[in-house]
Amino acid sequence: MNAKTAQPRTRKAFFVLTLASLFIFTTCKNEPATTPPTSEPVYAKVNVPLFQADSAYAYVAAQVAFGPRVPNSEAHEKCKAWLVEQFKKFGAEVTEQKFEAKAYTGETLQCTNIIARYNPGAQKRVLLSSHWDSRPFADSPLSTERQNEPILGADDGASGVGVLLEIARNLQAHPIEMGVDIVLFDAEDFGNNDPASQDMFSWCLGAQHWAKNLPGDQVRPKYGILLDMVGAKGARFAQDQISRQYAPQTLEKVWKLAKMMHKKRFVEAPTTIGIDDHYIVNTIARIPMIDIINKPAGSQTGFGAHWHTHQDNMDVIDRDVLGEVGQVVLAVVYRENNGQM
Repeated sequence: MNAKTAQPRTRKAFFVLTLASLFIFTTCKNEPATTPPTSEPVYAKVNVPLFQADSAYAYVAAQVAFGPRVPNSEAHEKCKAWLVEQFKKFGAEVTEQKFEAKAYTGETLQCTNIIARYNPGAQKRVLLSSHWDSRPFADSPLSTERQNEPILGADDGASGVGVLLEIARNLQAHPIEMGVDIVLFDAEDFGNNDPASQDMFSWCLGAQHWAKNLPGDQVRPKYGILLDMVGAKGARFAQDQISRQYAPQTLEKVWKLAKMMHKKRFVEAPTTIGIDDHYIVNTIARIPMIDIINKPAGSQTGFGAHWHTHQDNMDVIDRDVLGEVGQVVLAVVYRENNGQM
């Protein structure tokens, strides 16, 4: 069905990430002024736009209103057109990277990576990404409901895209000099979920195509941040082993910044993950990339209970979670622009 696009309110609201607002003070009043230095980073004042969680929520809902965004479907085509329109409206240079991919099922998928670039001529760049497709099967081991039908993917797919759209709106409203590449990968979630399968490359088909076809004359981003399942109630963002192995410095900086911003959903705890788009970006494109992904403690699947089920709908989406992730990523972008990361 057609998306009912809610136009989010635009407020010229800023907050300032100051030393006072970012630091957790642990000193006492009578502590001498010559306190030994710590290893904690010192954050200078940088103006960072206020991330509008309501806007991100509206962008998530607009995607879900199209239905499951599975390659070769009408909903997929309509949502693609809408996403391209949004990024163009927000002032990005937009490229539709179309390609065919062979799914593990034998199907030929008509796919499109959506690439939105800000300041394409800038030498200093960062990469932000998510996948925009949704799972064609509800094959979680925790549910037997309509397992052969596609899911809406409000969290697993639409949430990361919703956050990136709100970031894109801010980049237009509050321009920076640094380059930002926003890439929405297609066909991430068409992989073989059979525990007996060893074919991890049946997943992340869009990321594989993008990483293998980077233009040789384009400046590579300094690092990247992947957003995957960043909207569910009770989310917990731990540090996966792929990020720790391939992009430890970026991981440490982002999590320390989140801590200083008092974003308690970012926890400094190790976790594991099979494969995600950032593995492809790290190993094929050779761009250090981290993953902000919901990894609940004690989960049977390693993900939220709604993962790959029909419960992955707007009922699981929490504006506060979207807002927390979005504000941290916005802070990273604007601080990097000012040389303060």
